[in-house]
Amino acid sequence: MNRHEMLARARAESEPWSLIVIGGGATGVGVALDAAARGYRTLLLERHDFGKGTSSRSTKLVHGGVRYLERGNVSLVMEALRERGILRQNAPHLVSELRFVVPSYSWWEGPFYGIGLKLYQSLSGRYGFGSSHLLSKEETLQSLPNIRTEGLHGGVVYYDGQFDDSRLLINLVATAAEQGATLLNYAPVTGLLKDPDGLVTGVQFQDLESGQTFTARGKVIINATGPFTDEVRRLAEPAVQPMISPSQGVHIVLDRSFLPSDTAIMVPHTSDGRVMFAIPWHGHTLVGTTDTPIPSVPVEPVPMDQEIGFLLETAALYLEKKPNRDDILSAFAGVRPLVRSGDGKNTAALSRDHTIHIDASGMVSICGGKWTTYRNMAEDCVNQAAVLARLTERPSVTRHLNIHGYHQHAERFGRLSVYGSDAVAIQALVLEDPGLGEVLHPALPIGGAEVVWAVRREMARTVEDVLARRTRALFLNARAALEMAPMVAALMARELGCDKVWEARQMEEFRATAQGFLVGHVP
Repeated sequence: MNRHEMLARARAESEPWSLIVIGGGATGVGVALDAAARGYRTLLLERHDFGKGTSSRSTKLVHGGVRYLERGNVSLVMEALRERGILRQNAPHLVSELRFVVPSYSWWEGPFYGIGLKLYQSLSGRYGFGSSHLLSKEETLQSLPNIRTEGLHGGVVYYDGQFDDSRLLINLVATAAEQGATLLNYAPVTGLLKDPDGLVTGVQFQDLESGQTFTARGKVIINATGPFTDEVRRLAEPAVQPMISPSQGVHIVLDRSFLPSDTAIMVPHTSDGRVMFAIPWHGHTLVGTTDTPIPSVPVEPVPMDQEIGFLLETAALYLEKKPNRDDILSAFAGVRPLVRSGDGKNTAALSRDHTIHIDASGMVSICGGKWTTYRNMAEDCVNQAAVLARLTERPSVTRHLNIHGYHQHAERFGRLSVYGSDAVAIQALVLEDPGLGEVLHPALPIGGAEVVWAVRREMARTVEDVLARRTRALFLNARAALEMAPMVAALMARELGCDKVWEARQMEEFRATAQGFLVGHVP
């Protein structure tokens, strides 16, 4: 993963690419990986950084979706549970089993949810993660020491998957590159090329670092831009009817004392009709999520006050130690690219199934779906795109393709476990320069070696790339990330050959972004 080499490859290509993918989130990178692994010549262009949007802002769960089962969408649940198992099989360094407890405060809740979760477990078949069963009040308290005891009857245990979303995405980019794909971040598509019949035949894109504009031709163009799907469709046909009904989901991050356990809490019904989770994640407590329809899609979504209030109020109903705004270490918002249905006002009820749409221009748009099913979505999309472009038929191979960093026992690497097999190379950086082994902030276990690795091997170009997505500092503790930023900027400048003016500009841009993650009193 070297951006200069990727750009050189994109510029030098004179023949049409088999596929050009617009969008570097989970869906787009999944499509690029699937296509490249089949032997198709693939170019992916992302206007910001890989995973800048929705794909780094999830609930960090690889799951079938308990609430979809309640709504009768059994096929989606079965697909997601199968993909959950495949993902753990192919990326064991990033996907792990997580134990959940549904606390019951009424006599009927234990048996009622117990039956539903038994069915949920049975639908996973050979991809199951663990057995669901009822807990007594005492067993529930052992699992969740900080759960509210008043009125507690017991609980139900079930198992699902957990992951680090943007770390997985970066590993998917690396896997796609290993399979021969060319992938560029900071390369926005600014226009589409058409033939005399009005069919899309290529793209115009800009390299934001040099300011230069280039063109690339492709046999099929795939729009995988998530919430921005309609924006890209309008480049081809300004009058197209919108497909996306965007919804904002917000999460808050607290310290571990609010959930001092390796067991997560699932609240099956909240006042807005959603499921709420409180889960342990990277030594912190993650609480979410909301579902708020929004009229337009911002590049940098920010939590609304009422969403923060809702999460705090709901958490307080279940936690003995009740959080307030000053306890929030970080808060983040992500936009769900839900496929429009009717007036789109009740986004919580919209299906999470994916949709593949071919416009009159011949451009293929894939949207909807969920992180867990990205692989199956990509396979479906490439199958249809290959037929449309009359590419040589080749089967998908991603079901059994190990993802970059694959390691069965990555926990042995401690804080570097999310890097899997790359952890050895990062440790080698510390042997070469012991100063890189020093933690950059006492609140977060992130060292200088991870910063250097992100620049050299993971195409990180900005301080935000490193602190938000290559590491998860901004998502875990926004104030700590701000305090780390000058050291990160200095390390990056040394690696990239940039000057103090670049460092100052990076600090200014990162502070502006970090403000959206801060809640409560700002020192």
